[in-house]
Formats: sequence, C-alpha cells, structure tokens
Amino acid sequence: MTCADGAADGGAYFDGTGVTHVVSVDPVIYENPLAYLLGLEGVALLRSFTGRFDRGFVDSRIAEIRRLLDDEALAEAAVEVARVDTTEGYRIWSGSYDGPNGLFDIDEPIIGAIVGTLSPGVALDAACGTGRVAALLAERGHRVLGVDSSPDMLAHARARAPLGRFLLGDLHDLPVPDDAVDLVVCSLALTHVPVLRPAMTEFARVLRPGGHLIISDMHPEGVRRGFVPPVRRADGGPGRISTHQHSIGDYLRAALSAGLQVRRCEEPKAERRRPSGAPSTAEAVGVWELWPWCLADLVPEAAEAANGDVPTMVVWHFQLPG
Repeated sequence: MTCADGAADGGAYFDGTGVTHVVSVDPVIYENPLAYLLGLEGVALLRSFTGRFDRGFVDSRIAEIRRLLDDEALAEAAVEVARVDTTEGYRIWSGSYDGPNGLFDIDEPIIGAIVGTLSPGVALDAACGTGRVAALLAERGHRVLGVDSSPDMLAHARARAPLGRFLLGDLHDLPVPDDAVDLVVCSLALTHVPVLRPAMTEFARVLRPGGHLIISDMHPEGVRRGFVPPVRRADGGPGRISTHQHSIGDYLRAALSAGLQVRRCEEPKAERRRPSGAPSTAEAVGVWELWPWCLADLVPEAAEAANGDVPTMVVWHFQLPG
C-alpha cells in the first residue's frame, strides 16, 4: 500500500511533538551480494553463541564463508540501487502489485478475523493501494472510503471496489473530517513513513469514539534484514522503495500517545520455502539485484539459522476509548 513518505529522500519532517527533524539520506544504496551472504552467515554464527548450534554447524559456516570469498561470480556483482519515493515506486508497481504476494496471504486472514468481530460502519482504508482491503471491507458490509498518495493505485482501487469513495491524500494529512469513521485499516504502509506518531495521530483524529484501528506492516526484524520492496525503474536500473524500520515499541508509543488502546498484537511468520535445489552462484547473481532474497538459497543452512524464526509481519488492533 502507498503513502507519502515525507523525508524519505532528505529534508525536514515534524514528529508531532513540535520538534522538527532534518534528515539527510543518501539517494543511492550500495548492494553487494557477497556482503548479503556474509551477513546471513554472520547472524547465524552470532546465534550459535546462545548454544543453539554445535561445533559442526560453526565449522560449516566458516568453511562456507571461505568458499564465498573465493567465488569469482560474487566478486564484481555489486550494484548501486536508487532509493525511490513511494509515489514513484508504487506507480511502477501498480500494474503487478496484485500478482502473487505472500504478504497478503499472511495479513488478510488476521485482518478479516478482527473485522469480523466489528459491526459494519464507515471504514477508511488508509494507504489503500489497489483496494484489496477496501474490497474486503465492502464485502463485510462497511461503507468504504480509501485514501492513497498514488493516482495509479487509486485507479485500480476504484475498479476493484466500485462502491467505495477514493481520494488522493497523505497519511500525515488525511482528507477526512474529525470523528468521521468507525474503522481505519492501514496495511503495508507505515514502514514508508519516517516516524509513526503523525500518522497515528491522524488515525485517532478521524476515528469516532469507540472506533477501531487495524494496522499490518512488515515486521521490523524483516526490515532490519533488508526486506525492502524492489522495483525496476524506467531506465532499467534497480530501485528500492524508501523504507524505515520501526520497532514494536515505536508502534506502541505512537499509538498510546494518540490516545489509542491495544486490543491485539500478532507477529505471524511466513511459511518457509525450502529450495528444490541449490542454484549456481551465477544463476542467483543474475536475478539478485531485483530479488536479493534469492541469494539465501545459496546458503540455506545459514539462512534458516538467521531468519527461520523471524516474524514476517506485525498486525495491531487498537481502539479509541468511547
């Protein structure tokens, strides 16, 4: 889903407390497949210090690291990747966004279960993207309002949920009156804002007393490991949509400061895919700049140790007191 990300490429933003922050962000991300693989090995080795793995595992990791360092296919495969703001990134992605996306399979059952406990009313799909959540809400009997910063995404949303009303807007300044909705749902968007408090304050502002807020997002541990949406830019070069890591505590502090109360928190994991066969380094390097996680298949034991029990998403249910 999409939203304006404020200072994603540098500039100033307000954190909702009267403090102005100046952000300087390098517009280019340097990505090296060897560094990614060594990072997986390093995390796996660190976890061995908890006693989880034996000497054989550690010896295997060190031997694998030596092989990686000697692999000529990795030696000169680094690229510089453009940092793309959300409006441009999701314009590029809008045509294929509804294709196979494992994240949807994770958050939709949880969102649906929470929505199923609520009475139908006026629901806002904030950063609605192509309208997948808006359609779910309409099917459950809600009168749907959608807001997104991407005109391209909004065009898809209007076609997908024709009874909804969809507006161009920003999570920091929603084009919605105070106390106007019974439910706000925001899915896969808040990782694109530099700080959470302004968006949480806006959600609380538009909610009626007793209203509910559901948020799903990439888990901060996934963002920490580089799970950042990739896109192919118009010039053919790789890009990453600007993304920020927010801890679980960041979500909680921002919600509490906006007067919201916690009803539920889930940290679901994706079903881990086991590679059918290890690709060659050359095969992996051939596609890694657009899908860097394919490199994990080169070091499956290290990848499983580093990431196997890491949650994929976080889903929150908050409520504004009545």
